[in-house]
Amino acid sequence: MDKRQVIESVNSLYTELDELSNNLWEHPEISGTEQKSAKLFREVLQKEGFKIIDEEAFPTAFYAEYGQGKPVIAVLGEYDALPNLSQKCQGTKEPVIEGAPGHACGHNLLGTAALGGAIALKRYLQETGNKGTIRFYGCPEEEILVGKVKMIKLGMFKGCDLAISWHPMSTNMVFEGGYLANTSVHYTFHGKTAHAAFAPELGRSALDAMELMNVGANYLREHVVDKTRIHYSSYSGKFSPNIVPDYAVDWYYVRAPFMSYVQDTVRRLNLVAQGAATMTETTVDIKIDGGCCELVPNVNFADLAYANMSSIKQEELSPEERSMAEKLVQALAPGVSQREQEKYGFSTSITTEVLPRNACQQTSLNSSSDSGDVSQIMPMCVFTTACWPLGCAPHTWQAAAAAGSGIGRKGMHYAAKIIAGIGFDLLKNTELDKKIIEEFKQKRNTNYVPQC
Repeated sequence: MDKRQVIESVNSLYTELDELSNNLWEHPEISGTEQKSAKLFREVLQKEGFKIIDEEAFPTAFYAEYGQGKPVIAVLGEYDALPNLSQKCQGTKEPVIEGAPGHACGHNLLGTAALGGAIALKRYLQETGNKGTIRFYGCPEEEILVGKVKMIKLGMFKGCDLAISWHPMSTNMVFEGGYLANTSVHYTFHGKTAHAAFAPELGRSALDAMELMNVGANYLREHVVDKTRIHYSSYSGKFSPNIVPDYAVDWYYVRAPFMSYVQDTVRRLNLVAQGAATMTETTVDIKIDGGCCELVPNVNFADLAYANMSSIKQEELSPEERSMAEKLVQALAPGVSQREQEKYGFSTSITTEVLPRNACQQTSLNSSSDSGDVSQIMPMCVFTTACWPLGCAPHTWQAAAAAGSGIGRKGMHYAAKIIAGIGFDLLKNTELDKKIIEEFKQKRNTNYVPQC
């Protein structure tokens, strides 16, 4: 069984993969609730002859293993959806159920393509009897950026040598580095209630403290390193205006290119919160929920991913799929898709072409992912495939619509084949594995600690 046969074996899985992807898309589960989604993956993997390894402390997470010996290759799959992004599979905005979750980050595609690539590699090992181990990782809670971090802390990745990761996006591209490190922090302010007109002097407003903190945080934005992102949402207990509120909560996300930058920005935010509490004679409880790290770059692994992406052809879209893509683009702000086309030199809003190897230098992965933590403990490659039109972004209704359509499924098929090709090369070429692992050893952070 040669490499081309391994890659083309994915074709025979299309029906099963499409059914799984559609099932996930039609029954989205948000982070922390992915019991049914995880069960679907386990059932397919058990049927294929994988050994399922569950973790009692984290029931929605698991890995499935086939083979023996080195290398041990981790193929990362995800399946959680996003709240309030229910969307019908069409070119106009309309939820399936108002307020329900939806797969607006394409994780129905992400997990399913990873599964397809893992099965193709398993069948290769089964047919040839060659040494090597394939592990499919069922990774929940990526959208809240903690799933894989918890799995690392529980020791679920022990024994792995290399990891393969991908994500649905609007382009076919390989990344060397990326992902902003991230930390989630809750600031809970406590004060004293009072009648806001009759005895305002007796009240100590937690809401005032929260608002002062947010003002301070907004002034802090000018004095942080480049690419730092500070996001927040607030809650003050739904008090009526004539009550001085004794309770208010700020929830902050802090992102930056490196975890050390994040931690310093959080330190300064903590000072802002404490200052706001001092000014209002309230108190503040600071709780760090967890965080995820940046991606450790690996040029050799990225080169391997690019070689496979370039040698495999993505399916062309049908006229109906292109028509839907155009409707999704028309719903964007004027010029958004056009600017993306000009940036990459494309003449259409959706493409199956592969961007040049150095295209990642034009586009930063300014999102965060707990996959970055996997790259802290082993070499990992990351690539994206075109699953929605240029200009569309994850976490939007357009992405949710495309993820349930033939547009997304064709990007998913392509990703599964690329994973199969990368995995084949890793199983066959031990010298290449050593080269990738040696680069990782030179670049890794030896002080890495899971932030959960």
